[in-house]
Amino acid sequence: MINIDMEKNNRLTVTSPFLPPLEEFLPYMEEIWSSKWLTNNGSFHQQLEHALCEYLKVPYICLFTNGTLPLICGLQALRITGEVITTPYSFVATTHSLWWNGIKPVFVDIDPLTGNIDPDKIEKAISPKTTAIMPVHVYGNPCDMERVQDIADKYGLKVIYDAAHAFGVEKNGKSILEAGDLSTLSFHATKVYNTIEGGAIVCHDEKMKKRIDYIKNFGFAGETTIVAPGINGKMDEVRSAYGLLSLKYINSLIDLRHKIVIKYRNGLKDTLGIRFFDDIYNVKHNYSYFPIFVDEEKYGVSRDELYEKMQSEGIYGRRYFYPLISTFSTYRGLDSSKRDNLPVAYKMAEEVICLPLHHELTENDVNRIINCINR
Repeated sequence: MINIDMEKNNRLTVTSPFLPPLEEFLPYMEEIWSSKWLTNNGSFHQQLEHALCEYLKVPYICLFTNGTLPLICGLQALRITGEVITTPYSFVATTHSLWWNGIKPVFVDIDPLTGNIDPDKIEKAISPKTTAIMPVHVYGNPCDMERVQDIADKYGLKVIYDAAHAFGVEKNGKSILEAGDLSTLSFHATKVYNTIEGGAIVCHDEKMKKRIDYIKNFGFAGETTIVAPGINGKMDEVRSAYGLLSLKYINSLIDLRHKIVIKYRNGLKDTLGIRFFDDIYNVKHNYSYFPIFVDEEKYGVSRDELYEKMQSEGIYGRRYFYPLISTFSTYRGLDSSKRDNLPVAYKMAEEVICLPLHHELTENDVNRIINCINR
């Protein structure tokens, strides 16, 4: 038992959820117990929407019970059909949301400097059936939003951003969540900001917010009025309260992550065959992930060999995003899934390891990880 406990204590995981102090959370629970209002747009739900709008500098936000339903319901709200151009380099929920709406994903390659969808590839993939573009702000790096919007405007397409990694990210002092027609967020326990499970849609006007709120509540527009074939996507009061309390700590958590990223960069900057992203000019980052990319020829061993070595020493990074979505059985038969259509995405997927990055890492932990890579 002692050895097992010691092994667990020595494990460094890629992420660790932030839990606010329990003694600070209990008064929220007492209020919920007193009110007996557990869900259906209660007080904490309304407070959290307001607080998030203020913090994220966005006009309207719609809370959801997880981070996948905003994608599914956002596509419904925009009435997207046919084909949607997207990236294979993401978590599977991005493309699964299209499948659940009966939409065909069309994959295009990515930019090696950011991991995001390559605007140069989007226009060539547009067909008469294309109705939207679904980019992902990978690792919280902002997409080339101006170019994506120019293409969308030229062809009359909608743009819905998967911003699951991009909580609080700004460019030129403005939230990147305001880009496109809609942006979706994930508040999963592994994210920079979490509500245990949760998510949201950011939209631009009250009319769209009302439509989304109808969709996430079975389509109810009144006690006896159904205006859409909706679903149950509502966030409950317990998670709303948890989110309100967690929001008070978010700035200090991001600061801690930033300091760890600086240590990683300083420790790995001279390591031959290891590449990582630097901060982008005029971007306020949230430091949600720290991916490194292993050039086998220069580094001397493959990504997977390094990955296994790290695990043998109790360091559990993750290969986000390997394998590509386009290789999964549901999607690999698509013409756009062919390897020669996605050379950069394949290369990044085969080289990436996301290093542990969270508030509980100590300086010794970070040094241990750096030494493992450099040894």
